[in-house]
This record gives sequence, C-alpha cells and structure tokens, in this order.
Amino acid sequence: MHKTLIILLALASLTACGDKKARFEIPAPTAATEARLRVSSIEVRDVSLPAYASASEIVVEDAAGALRPVPKAIWADDPARGVTGALARSLEAASTANVAAEPWPLNTEPQARVQVRIDQMSARADGSFYLEGQFAISSSSGAVSDSLNRFAISVPMADLAPASVAGATGAALDQLAAKIIATLKG
Repeated sequence: MHKTLIILLALASLTACGDKKARFEIPAPTAATEARLRVSSIEVRDVSLPAYASASEIVVEDAAGALRPVPKAIWADDPARGVTGALARSLEAASTANVAAEPWPLNTEPQARVQVRIDQMSARADGSFYLEGQFAISSSSGAVSDSLNRFAISVPMADLAPASVAGATGAALDQLAAKIIATLKG
C-alpha cells in the first residue's frame, strides 16, 4: 500500500510539471478544385526528411544560417508522419483519386505509389519557407509511367513564429501535391 501511494504521488508530481511546449499541426489542405487523374488510387509512402526536420522541435534559420529550435514549440505529430499525412490529404483534396498514406488499407493494390524524399525543409531567415527534394511515381499496373521528379518550392512567411512555420509547411505541401498531380495528369 505504501509503495502504491509513493508511485501515485510521483506520477502526480510529474504530471504537474508536464510539458509546457505549444504543439503545432500542419494545417488542412487548401485545394479549391479537383483534378481528374488517370489513376483512381494513390498510396503515399512514408516521406523521408532530413535529420533536423525529423526532430519534434520546430526549427528556424537564424541570421548566421544555423537552424535553431524555437523555444517552447514542437510539432503536434511525429514530423515524418505529419508530413506524409498532410501530403496525402492535399493529394486527395486536389484530385479525384482515393489517397492514403502507407500502409495501403485496402485489399486491392493502389494504381500508383508516390515516394517523396525531402533534402531541405526549413523556415529561412529571409522570411521564406523552403522545400526541396525529389518525388518518384511508380505503378505496378502500368496505369502511369514511372518517373523521378525534382522540386524546389518557396513560400513567403509573415514572420518566423511557429504558427507561420506550420502554415507555410502546409502551403508548401499543397504546392508539392499540385506538382505531383500535374505529373499524374500528364
């Protein structure tokens, strides 16, 4: 009984000292139109992020070019999972395809798979959010041609506050989804 009371008190004190960091989500997609694609289903593979973007801390570039964590601000979700989910939502909102992040949840295979590798993803000191990397589209059914495509996206930000970084991240992923959709249409 005494040990149980000590454990409960220890847990209560840890909860009282809890995490005081604000958590930020990547906002919902902003697509206004749906593009008709040659595929009806797309699987988005887990997005690969650079190490600094994989951490839970939101980072911004300082005047010297170093990436520094924003005090008391973290991502609401695991960054790779959050980016993958946001990209899948953007693709689905902007197209006629059914889109899901891996693992593919249906019994029938998706008609296309998208793999994204992000090389750079940062809020820059100049007030822009920069996203650069490569996406690959593959289709085991031959519904679309396999392709490798580079991208570089820059989105203006009002400031380097965590909410602005989160908003710019969502806007950049919407632009990446538009590039992927254009490739799937072509």
